[in-house]
Amino acid sequence: MSKAMRNHSTVPEFILLGLSADTQVQALLFVLFLLIYLLTLLGNLTLLVVVKVDRHLHTPMYFFLGQLSFLDLCHSSVTVPKLLENLLSVKKTISVEGCLAQVFFVFATGGTESCLLAVMAYDRYVAISSPLLYGQVMSRQLCAGLVWGSWSLAFLDAFINILVALDLDFCEAQNIHHFVCELPSLYPLSCSDVSASFTTLLCSSFLHFFGNFLLILLSYVRILLTILGISSASGRSKAFSTCSSHLTAVSFFYGSGLLRYLMPNSGSTQELIFSLQYSVITPMLNPLIYSLKNKEVKAAVRRMVRKYLQCFK
Repeated sequence: MSKAMRNHSTVPEFILLGLSADTQVQALLFVLFLLIYLLTLLGNLTLLVVVKVDRHLHTPMYFFLGQLSFLDLCHSSVTVPKLLENLLSVKKTISVEGCLAQVFFVFATGGTESCLLAVMAYDRYVAISSPLLYGQVMSRQLCAGLVWGSWSLAFLDAFINILVALDLDFCEAQNIHHFVCELPSLYPLSCSDVSASFTTLLCSSFLHFFGNFLLILLSYVRILLTILGISSASGRSKAFSTCSSHLTAVSFFYGSGLLRYLMPNSGSTQELIFSLQYSVITPMLNPLIYSLKNKEVKAAVRRMVRKYLQCFK
């Protein structure tokens, strides 16, 4: 990649202008985002460990939840460490190769999360519509295959986009009005035709993200029809409660992510807020969403804490 980039670009690096030029504000933002990142690591690692060690959570639903926690760790770690570094740095630079690598991993992890949320919606549909056949339908092999398929599809999508983006020329402009490298932020800096890359991004986003969103929507339409067919109010309430955490996670991810990519690239405050929401805030919130609204997860955490404390008695 390095040789190819030198052939196409006279600009060796970009400058990530970030969130503020005020050094005092940058110091406050560093403390804030460091705290958010540490909470993200703590929350997702805790959820991963709980799902792994507690036998009560060895079901497809919690298998996917563990995968989501691992994915949130990856997605957050692609963006936040560089953000923290730039908040303390005077130069705030990133090499062209490093920028394109970040573009790739942001796209890959974000795409995988989109697929995984669709898989989790299907899992909830099977659990509610066919509870007696749930374990048989959502077999270990199928669950593993759906997870591997999500990662593979997203990485293929990211690879195609970055392959086309390698042909972009960057000649003079260096300033990226953002805290992270994303393809839409690179287009204004290119001195070559961006139409091929833009078309590829548009098509892949439509097929990948909107396709997954449509699958989620269809799953919930079927879930809603199934719930409305349940005679008892308590049964309907229990069925709805099993979906509430997933619906909240979908709302956070798609609400901010789609708005970010549908907005024209301008470096506006609103654009930065949407990017922060899905790349920094959502990975921190997901463990809270799934633990605070889930009695089984809360019970498993309590069991793990009691067991841990007993080791020191």
